[in-house]
Amino acid sequence: MRGPLFAALSTTLLASALSLYPSTASGQGVCGQYTLAFYELGALYYRNAAGEHVGIDKDVVDELSRRSGCKFNTVVESRVRIWDQLAKHKLDLSVSGIATPERQQFAEFLPYFQTRNFALLRRDLAATITTPDAFLADPLRRVAVVKSFKHGPVFDAWLAQLRGQRRVEELPDFDSVLRVFKAGRVDAMLALPTSLARVPGADPMLDQISIMDWAPNDSIAHALIVSRERVSPADLALLRAGLQSMQKDGALEAIFRRHVDSSLAHVMRLESP
Repeated sequence: MRGPLFAALSTTLLASALSLYPSTASGQGVCGQYTLAFYELGALYYRNAAGEHVGIDKDVVDELSRRSGCKFNTVVESRVRIWDQLAKHKLDLSVSGIATPERQQFAEFLPYFQTRNFALLRRDLAATITTPDAFLADPLRRVAVVKSFKHGPVFDAWLAQLRGQRRVEELPDFDSVLRVFKAGRVDAMLALPTSLARVPGADPMLDQISIMDWAPNDSIAHALIVSRERVSPADLALLRAGLQSMQKDGALEAIFRRHVDSSLAHVMRLESP
């Protein structure tokens, strides 16, 4: 069934200096300085016409800093390197992460929005490959994804089968995935609505693809990622309280609306604090 997220997507279609950043939390009533890493991905973090970084994640971090009193030194990195640095306890925080049991061993996750992935196929191919099982059944078909990304229960299980058949191309960032897909080197790609929101509306690709809602029951929470080793429990509590207050008073949805259309912003809201 096509729900409000699908409708929102249809209307919206439309960073290596991280190795040893010290955390300088004083433990004396001052939260931070902490190093927080952004990564570029669609409406979450992107450059505007003036070349400045803007986006949902930046606005969330700015408002969270104001409410919590926590101070952040920010950097821009690749998603692969961010996860590596977090796992090695060399980075304090990052944004819009998906929790897994493995990741929860080294980080706390403080959710602030939810969404799910869609599959993008060329329109002519989508006429015959209408389900993920149909894609699996055709051994010639390949998909591209961003390396280290998690895509939700349905797509992660599907990708595990495709990886076993060496039919997944793993690339460092979303722009690389998009280029490979547009060049016809793969038959499908996965994307969040917030990623496609920044694809230029005049891009002719948009007239040649179908958006397949293959995981309609997935709802994936994206969270602030906080190092268990490098961020103090007191500061973690400040960050948690700050995000919860932003959810309760509507500040989070107001931030979403600055960067995506109102229908998508509405369905990105978390169901509960």
